[in-house]
Amino acid sequence: PPARHAAQRDASRRAMAAIMEKYFSTTKKGEIAELKDELHHQDRAIQKNAVKKVIAAMTVGKDVSMLFPDVTNIMQTDNLELKKLVYLYLINYAKTQPDLAIMAVNTFVKDTQDPNPLIRGLAVRTMGCIRVDKITEYLCDPLQRCLRDEDPYVRKTAAICVAKLFDISAELVQERGFLDTLNDMLADSNPMVVANAVAALTEISDASSRPVFQVNQSSLFKLLAALNECTEWGQVFILDALASYTARDARDAESIVERVTPRLQHANSAVVLSAVKVIMRQMEVITSPDMLRTLQKKMAPPLVTLLSSEPEIQYVALRNINLIVQRRPGILSHEIKVFFCKYNDPIYCKIEKLEIMVKLANDRNIDQVLQEFKEYATEVDVDFVRKSVRAIGRCAISLERAAERCINVLLELIQTKVNYVVQEAIVVIKDIFRRYPNTYESIIATLCDNLDTLDEPDAKASMIWIIGEYAERIDNADELLEAFLETFPEEPPAVQLQLLTATVKLFLKRPTEGPQQMIQVVLSNATQETDNPDLRDRAYIYWRLLSTDPEAAKDVVLAEKPTISDDSNNLDPAWLDVLLGQMSTLASVYHKVPESFVTRAKVQLGGTEPEVVDATAFGAGAAAAPTAA
Repeated sequence: PPARHAAQRDASRRAMAAIMEKYFSTTKKGEIAELKDELHHQDRAIQKNAVKKVIAAMTVGKDVSMLFPDVTNIMQTDNLELKKLVYLYLINYAKTQPDLAIMAVNTFVKDTQDPNPLIRGLAVRTMGCIRVDKITEYLCDPLQRCLRDEDPYVRKTAAICVAKLFDISAELVQERGFLDTLNDMLADSNPMVVANAVAALTEISDASSRPVFQVNQSSLFKLLAALNECTEWGQVFILDALASYTARDARDAESIVERVTPRLQHANSAVVLSAVKVIMRQMEVITSPDMLRTLQKKMAPPLVTLLSSEPEIQYVALRNINLIVQRRPGILSHEIKVFFCKYNDPIYCKIEKLEIMVKLANDRNIDQVLQEFKEYATEVDVDFVRKSVRAIGRCAISLERAAERCINVLLELIQTKVNYVVQEAIVVIKDIFRRYPNTYESIIATLCDNLDTLDEPDAKASMIWIIGEYAERIDNADELLEAFLETFPEEPPAVQLQLLTATVKLFLKRPTEGPQQMIQVVLSNATQETDNPDLRDRAYIYWRLLSTDPEAAKDVVLAEKPTISDDSNNLDPAWLDVLLGQMSTLASVYHKVPESFVTRAKVQLGGTEPEVVDATAFGAGAAAAPTAA
């Protein structure tokens, strides 16, 4: 009956209400209300615990900005730990609550005059971190006091604060004379103050449209004096500044190098690379051959030591070493064994080591190097195997006396019948033929035995080039090319272009009936059956040359070719100079000039609009790097 159903519904509702009351209702006010009560508690320990809870909630992404007035109320405390926690909260929320942040300014200013130097330093650092324009004007007077504070901790903290203030208001920094004060701090008695002044001036100079900081003769000795006593990161800042200094003469450069060389023994890899950067810069000025040899010997062991670090540090070191050996291969020419790949090296380290080995290979060590490359060509990583085979060819091209040994190794690899090894070897041998014409053509028969295995465009194009170039020496050249012509329409453009040129070469060298028919088929296909404009244009040029003046066609198609050289992966000397000046930064890892991957707004001191540095001004693909201090 309806009455019974209604009673059952009421009973189920009551049961559900009882469950809700048991499990989901609470007499607690809520987390925010509880935190508010604890922040107003008289017990400092409870207040400190409450602020820790607020910081924890803020860290995991909860919005606790409504507690801003409550947290700022407990700023005025002598407890350093509690003050640090409150300041941390203020830094995070001052941007979203600028009006409330103004309320805390008086406490900040008061704290910059506290008897405890830790509190003075903490106050000025926090004011610098609060990026709110309204607070900036209140920061200047306390900052000026702290820059001349009797305690070095406060001075070094204030120096960094100037750079932060410059980022907010460059004009204010200039008007209040902070840049002059920073330059005066280079003569400070405390080395950490000097290091932080250098760091601040460098950052300001990078962001300014005109040079704000340049190491000169007077500041040079102050920086060198501070170098021995400051922390490792302070040393990095000072060394990076010294790397921009141009010595007056060889004696001046030798004096700098003598003071910097001990830093090569440092445990921190950033200090080592920064020291190498300074020495490389000064070596350009040093004229004594004995001094240069001594420096090269001293630089090798620390660079080798970097290669025993973690793979990530190894990779950064290898990228920097790649730049160093392009300028001064003698530094590591006797240390080639340290670049031999280990079985457990990550692939990115192996490829970088391979590149450096090619650059360091010479007539004395080529046998060792070839043995290594041959070993690498049997590994399982196909990409690494291809690069190893290509490295053998690059050694052959750059070392004439070792070319025959390189050819023999390549022939041994071809005999393995591993498809991708054979194809890469053929690509490489084509380049060797270009480098040494009419020298190693006796191996063509071996290459022709592997025609059936070719299925990659580069390998096919290389083999076709060899057949066309040496058609007069290959008895069945027409048959070999005819086999390729059967699939002409389906081939990639690179293969079609090589087929077209090789067939024309064959016809010009053997103007018989067979090649004549082949040339007609190829020209017909290339002019009528293709959509590729490059192929079609080249075919029309050949057609007109052959039909009007076959002798002129010979002069064009069979002209003597320029000798090639191995300049792959070698940087332009001007770019190399820039990158050597950027060692131990991202630029030296990317091998790109700094301005190409960071577009930075340059502040024009004097009140004009910021000038944006255009990456395109540094050439295609050029891009910029932040300093990895």
